[in-house]
Amino acid sequence: TNQEKPFHPLYNYVLITDAREGLILADINTLADGEPRNNFLTRALTWNEGGVLNGARAIAVGGRYVYIAAQAGLVVLDLDQPLQPRLLATLPLQDVRSVVQQFRYLFVTDADGLKVIDVSEPAVPKLVADNVIPMADAQKVFVARTYAYVAGGREGLYIVDVSTPEKMQLYQKFDDGIVDARE
Repeated sequence: TNQEKPFHPLYNYVLITDAREGLILADINTLADGEPRNNFLTRALTWNEGGVLNGARAIAVGGRYVYIAAQAGLVVLDLDQPLQPRLLATLPLQDVRSVVQQFRYLFVTDADGLKVIDVSEPAVPKLVADNVIPMADAQKVFVARTYAYVAGGREGLYIVDVSTPEKMQLYQKFDDGIVDARE
């Protein structure tokens, strides 16, 4: 008998953010059935309760939780039952642009620069105080081990030491001929 645990139902879907419609889930099981003639996605859910996901522009998935950058700030949803999303929290941030998770931390870019949010308790996200790397035009963030790489628009690429997420430090800024770094 197969003793593998079944995978979570969330993995039946691709998660899409849309600035107007919010969160869209599309069923991807048709791609795994071995029949290439029916590889067409179907929308399973569109969710934007009360407009909380208006302006949605980025998403990070951590287990059953999703973290979405929207006009309202950082929105936390519980997708334990994927077709019945549950709003857990909204952390007001100005112009959130990107979000990525590493372990119990989210790294987000907004109008102020790069910030860290502790999501040890996903329903109670906590902005790490006095821990901002200021940037005039922070865009996409990517975290790999102990460094965060942030596209800084006309300022180039920021490399930030996040080995201690509660006390980030700018490691290096690279701007050699970069005109408008976005991703």
